[in-house]
Amino acid sequence: MTESTDAVLDRYGFAERHLSGAAREVLAGLADVLTRDVVPLMADAWERAVMPDTVLDALIPLRLMDPEGVTPREADSSMFSGFRCFTLARADVSVATLYTAQAGLFRTVVRFGGSAEQAAQWDPLVTSFATRGVFCLTEPDHGSDIAGGMVTRARREGDAWIIDGEKRWIGAADRADVLAVFARDEADGQVKAFLIDRRAEGVEVDVISGKVSLRPVQNAHITLRGVRVPEERRLHGVNSWRDVAALLRRMRSDVAWIATGLQAGALDAAVRYTTQRAQFGRPLGGFQLVQEKLARMLGNVTSSLALAASLSANQDAGIWSDENSALAKMVTAERARETAALARELLGGNGLLLAHDAARFFADAEAVYSYEGTHEINALIVGRSLTGASAFV
Repeated sequence: MTESTDAVLDRYGFAERHLSGAAREVLAGLADVLTRDVVPLMADAWERAVMPDTVLDALIPLRLMDPEGVTPREADSSMFSGFRCFTLARADVSVATLYTAQAGLFRTVVRFGGSAEQAAQWDPLVTSFATRGVFCLTEPDHGSDIAGGMVTRARREGDAWIIDGEKRWIGAADRADVLAVFARDEADGQVKAFLIDRRAEGVEVDVISGKVSLRPVQNAHITLRGVRVPEERRLHGVNSWRDVAALLRRMRSDVAWIATGLQAGALDAAVRYTTQRAQFGRPLGGFQLVQEKLARMLGNVTSSLALAASLSANQDAGIWSDENSALAKMVTAERARETAALARELLGGNGLLLAHDAARFFADAEAVYSYEGTHEINALIVGRSLTGASAFV
């Protein structure tokens, strides 16, 4: 994270307008820990496709889901969660994805998909990382069309459920204790959710190899064969796809913030390199074409920040809509692609080397562009809102 980039972004006062001083101090502390203890590990972690245990060891004590000194209301807000995602992703997108798998995806499904009793039971385990969990929705043959195409099945047998099916692209599943699995009830055809122990009989978790994006986060293919789950492990607030959609609506804002943080990290790398690297007898940052690209990158970051902050402000005011979260994810992820590409371009051949950071953001932008709803699916959600006509097939 560069001081020059911070000085420019501070002119817009995003955090000052939207967060208390206590919340900003927590995020500043997070940024310090990331810079000191996490970022130096990530080039090697990315190349070896291994997330060091020391990453979470550094982050868990910060209690970022219920930070000391921040009111419970603010700590639980979309705005604070968003700036937390932004700060994590600015350092490394794999780290942000790993942390948000717990703090965003899994925590959301437990808190808002479970009954009041289930939420009270599970949430302390989630916030403390005493139990690590992941969100299992996508299937091998069904991603964008999962709402109607889900083939993982659940059938009731007395006081338990039997689950059969497969899930794919589940990030961090290899390190999870619990899998939040969505399955279609054979009795009524409705989607339900179950908390399944990763080591339960009939569960097989296989890491997907050969990934060129978010390499330190291991994605998994999960096979479920006759897995028995007690009724108390069914999340009682998920009884249809409408309930799942409500969960996704809450989660998509985090992805917009991650896409925005990715851009800030790419800008940091570009500013750092172009102010230190000299060609033709002068720093690269002194050339007009270089400055034009840097200005475009800053424009992307600040416009994405404004969009993400507007989305979170609406959500904190009780305004939730599919089209708002879809638009934010669509636009910020698209801008992230451009911003990361510009950073890599500005570094020339060195932009391909992990040592200069831009390469990580460049490759990771592709994953962010695709997960939590592709560009096309989010565009159709927005288009449906604009026209009143659904173009989904």
